[in-house]
Amino acid sequence: MSGFLGSTVGKKYIMGISGLVWAGFVLAHMAGNLLIFVSHDAYNAYGHAITSGNLLYVAEAILLLALFTHVFMAFSLTAQNRAAKSSRYAVAASGEKRVSLASRTMAIQGSLILVFIILHLITFKYGTHYETTVNGVVMRDLARLMEEVFQMPGYVIWYVVALILLGFHLSHGVGSSFQSLGLMEGSYRGLWKKLSYTYGIIVALGFIAQPLYLFVFAH
Repeated sequence: MSGFLGSTVGKKYIMGISGLVWAGFVLAHMAGNLLIFVSHDAYNAYGHAITSGNLLYVAEAILLLALFTHVFMAFSLTAQNRAAKSSRYAVAASGEKRVSLASRTMAIQGSLILVFIILHLITFKYGTHYETTVNGVVMRDLARLMEEVFQMPGYVIWYVVALILLGFHLSHGVGSSFQSLGLMEGSYRGLWKKLSYTYGIIVALGFIAQPLYLFVFAH
């Protein structure tokens, strides 16, 4: 078992599973963010519900473990690929085996997304703590903080660029995860690829809608 997990196939398998954990999280996070279009109270109640229970610590531990695992495997596989390319016997792949731009830049994409995650946590999770009352319950006013942050053009541009990059990363990464898990074989390969691309686009557009809406209409 340890031999398999240490192999290239095993690392891709682990990287795929850890990536899918985050892919599922960002979809749920994006869906929750859309509550800002319902009302500030609905958004704050949603934020309060997911942050006030003990399950939050379990979820954060799983996400943190998945993130570290995903990043570590990405660096490990990138180092292995570079070592293989440095071989004088290595030749450029072509046709179906040709490596796409998305695949070649996955490490760069992942590094920039990691920077975005850190800045996102600093800004919102550990940012200014406003309070409001919804249905008699005192809770954090995240909607007010978002309104303030997304009034800064520079932050909105950075956020949109980062989310486009995330969508690009997911479009390729989800498909790669399915492939690593052996789910993209046979006649359904094309369908899985289309689902992967669609998934990345939906997540990116869902996230981007929030800052653009607040920048334009929240005054």
